[in-house]
Amino acid sequence: MLIVILLGYFKTQGAEKADNPNVIIINVDDLGYGDTGAYGATHVKTPAIDMLASEGRMFTDAHSASAVCSPSRFALITGQYPARIDLYEPIFLKSTLVIDTAQITIAKVMKSAGYKTAAIGKWHLGFTNDSVMDWNKELKPGPLELGFDYYFGVPILNSHPPFVYVENHHVVGLTPDDPLVYGKHAETCWFPEKFELDAIGGGRAAHALYDDRAVGTTLKEKAVNWIKKQKDKPFFLYLATTNIHHPFTPAPRFMGTSDAGRYGDFIHELDWIVSEIEKTLDEEGLTENTLLIFTSDNGGMLNQGGQDAWKKGHKMNGDLLGFKFDAWEGGHRIPFIARWPGKIQPESKTDELLCNVDLLATMAALVGYPLKDDEAIDSYNMLPALLNTNKKPIRDGMVISPSQKKNIAIRKGKWMYISAQGGGGFEASNVGEHMFGGPAAFPFTGEENSDIQNGSIKPDAPPAQLYDIIADPYEKENIYNEHPEIVRELKEQLEEVLASEKARRKQ
Repeated sequence: MLIVILLGYFKTQGAEKADNPNVIIINVDDLGYGDTGAYGATHVKTPAIDMLASEGRMFTDAHSASAVCSPSRFALITGQYPARIDLYEPIFLKSTLVIDTAQITIAKVMKSAGYKTAAIGKWHLGFTNDSVMDWNKELKPGPLELGFDYYFGVPILNSHPPFVYVENHHVVGLTPDDPLVYGKHAETCWFPEKFELDAIGGGRAAHALYDDRAVGTTLKEKAVNWIKKQKDKPFFLYLATTNIHHPFTPAPRFMGTSDAGRYGDFIHELDWIVSEIEKTLDEEGLTENTLLIFTSDNGGMLNQGGQDAWKKGHKMNGDLLGFKFDAWEGGHRIPFIARWPGKIQPESKTDELLCNVDLLATMAALVGYPLKDDEAIDSYNMLPALLNTNKKPIRDGMVISPSQKKNIAIRKGKWMYISAQGGGGFEASNVGEHMFGGPAAFPFTGEENSDIQNGSIKPDAPPAQLYDIIADPYEKENIYNEHPEIVRELKEQLEEVLASEKARRKQ
């Protein structure tokens, strides 16, 4: 039964086509489960996000299909688990488009219903089908070939080059006489948590337009201006912020405003961005007819800024175990808030199981798009859960991808099975290292798990992990040895899901 559910056959059943509301999905970068006031944070102030929660519906058991940024975004846009295409790691400078332009996407669904569509912000899914990525050429295919009418944003992410903006098919400000050149130093503002600055340079005019402390403002302005232009048709906006991914570079007015260091300051800027979107909807008279969804691509990260915030008492993932990249809950349980005045009950909260891969089928139900059996195969229509009209749980399981394939996980009801020891994420052993995490971080974080002692996995620890996630949401006790029948069942079902995709791709 689980396989049927995991393959996403709960498509658009039980949902009626709505009156074409506008839709905005704010997909935040690296915002942890405990990073906002609505989800328990006390060292940062997030009045706009908290108001959104009070005016809408909070999900407490929402997850990203991956604990890693690029695979998570793949899931949201395609309705398909990234594990099905062996996508576990983020893509970088020379990576090409990871989404097949022939497959259905969330933007294509909305466009088919007459929506104007835009993607603004961090893309991180590649461009072109060329064997070698050439940033000086037309960046096609890209977002526009996946159903978006307009794209503007950061092509990869704010810690990796190129530090430029892309609009539609071209790098903004790039001139033929000063191309981008691999292996040349990028003459940009430098922050300690930026990497590979010598990977690509040149393009001085394009690089000059990119100011780290102005990125949040720039993306906000692009989103606000685009919203204001949408008058004659319903619109769909996918706004993917670079907040709060490192380096933590908020505009100067937000620096020093939180009790969680630069990490918290970046959250404060994020909250301002959300407030500006809300204000724009109010000013344009669009609030009542707009479904606004706020979520994150994965859990919070214990990087250098995260470690500083932790020392100050801020727990980015609350009391959940682990961090970004991990199969543990802290890697993928995410904030998820939906507001639609008059449709979604305000001040409501649910423990309905949800995954960001479900957004495509949910949008299909919203606009009446009939998904075929081979489209968005892992996506569920969660519209009844948003509207609180479902009589029973919609999904009872999901596949979760950490950064290490060996630790791929499967959830079924109350059970969470992780197919190897540890979290499957970063494992650097020293405080202050960017990739600090895993068992080595436990003495620093104070986390507890029955398999781990003094920063190491115990010699007699089971080879994999099983948790009763309802009774033990913080994954303190690995009960793998106590339930061999459950382990066997979940292991087989996980293997069957992945094998089914391999068989389908051979057809």
